[in-house]
Amino acid sequence: MSASTPAEAHPAGDAAPDGPPPVHWRPLLVIGGALGVLLIALSPWYGYHRDELYFRVAGRHLAWGYPDQPALVPLLARVLTGVFGDSLVALRTPSALAAGAGVVIAGLTARELGGDRRAQLMTAGAFAAGPFLVASGHLLSTATFDLLLSTAIVWLAVRWVRTRDHRLFLVIGVLAAVAGNIKYLAAPLLAALVVGLLVTGPRDFVRRPALWAGAAVAALGTAPGLVWQARHGWPQLEMADQIAAEGDFGGRLGFVPFQIVLSGTVLAVLWIHGLVRLLRSPDLRPYRFLAYAYLLLNVVFLITAGKPYYLAGLWAALWAAGAVEIERRGAPRGMAWAVSVPAYAIVGAMTVLTTLPVYPVGRLKDTPQPAVNADAAETVGWPRLTAEIARVHRSLPPDERARATILTSNYGEAGAIDRYGPALGLPRPHSGHNGYWYFGRPADTGGPTIVVGPDSAAPLTRFWTQVTVAGRVDNGVGLDNEEQGKPVFVCRGQREPWARLWPKLRRLS
Repeated sequence: MSASTPAEAHPAGDAAPDGPPPVHWRPLLVIGGALGVLLIALSPWYGYHRDELYFRVAGRHLAWGYPDQPALVPLLARVLTGVFGDSLVALRTPSALAAGAGVVIAGLTARELGGDRRAQLMTAGAFAAGPFLVASGHLLSTATFDLLLSTAIVWLAVRWVRTRDHRLFLVIGVLAAVAGNIKYLAAPLLAALVVGLLVTGPRDFVRRPALWAGAAVAALGTAPGLVWQARHGWPQLEMADQIAAEGDFGGRLGFVPFQIVLSGTVLAVLWIHGLVRLLRSPDLRPYRFLAYAYLLLNVVFLITAGKPYYLAGLWAALWAAGAVEIERRGAPRGMAWAVSVPAYAIVGAMTVLTTLPVYPVGRLKDTPQPAVNADAAETVGWPRLTAEIARVHRSLPPDERARATILTSNYGEAGAIDRYGPALGLPRPHSGHNGYWYFGRPADTGGPTIVVGPDSAAPLTRFWTQVTVAGRVDNGVGLDNEEQGKPVFVCRGQREPWARLWPKLRRLS
């Protein structure tokens, strides 16, 4: 049996006698380490993303779940800020390390498919250069760690097919339990992998006690978050409806095209080739379940209006399949340029220029980055927003200033005021947005409320008799982001106490 032939015919626990190719650790670690170092070096540039500001506050209100996410990333934010203080470098370092680890796991996936040095490096390089993968590695986000864990789960599933080492089911169960406390995407991925294996084989995995033990571990690990969701009326389902309604990434029409864009456009040719070869190549026949899992998830997320990056955990395996086939047979006609070293270098350079904070902040608005990566624009202007709120607060008469409350339209604004407001003498902010609603309502002080968020006074007149524009947000660099130009209102004459008003301000998006 050749090194590239999986051990499908061997009994449980036995692998092919000559085994897979060696792992080329040094170049894999160099690629992964280089990405991690780059991300850490750029981590303090610009400022917090709105989600990071949210995690920072959510970590002080620990719960088994939140309406828009499980509990683990807020817990991580609490640990990081508790140990290192308010350091962007510390807050983002775990994401950078996760991105680097994902590069290595991508290379290991190629090795499990029978790939030697070239295939391993092609796969790791594609992972390291992918725009979504790099952008998510720059920020503390649920997507960062979900991507790492999903990629690892797929790698272990491929490894099980090759080795039939049933202990891997327990490891997969542990990873799924962790992933289920970060984002709710591990379940559909695992279900798709199971369906793929049932369609293509080997099917005897369902009779293995280790599989059910791993499933029990995953279920027990995610149970607390699911109990929280059930006790609070399953707000995550409402969140899913809101996400579908927002139509990000072009909605259903943009679902597949944006997978190509987010995975690097040119390098997407490699995973598309891998998908085709998984369906056709006799050498990759034992791993055909990956193609069926990918196709099934496309159907599921198209129906449910999911986001294109929900499938990113399978990209490494598809890249690996394409790389292994090219290593064995050469690139198909007309494709060699797309997997050449210059192509990788061009995609990597474009990824850096469109996803990472490499421009002077004052020139960011003149670059294509905000249009390509909207998250970049959301890391600019938070201190100035808070300073404007503080100016309005100081303009109030002393008796009103002492009793004033602050209300924002989204958790990013509230998180920014929580981060920068204490040094400016601001009271604690409140928001009805997502998990922030659960952090508590303002006290009934009888004073005015400073509100930032609505574009006009009209929605506020339902709750206050007097609404006055007292300021306007300006990030100082002319960058068109969600907060730029928003009016700041001072609202007086509250029509109802907060206990009755607060349920009306709850909003998920």
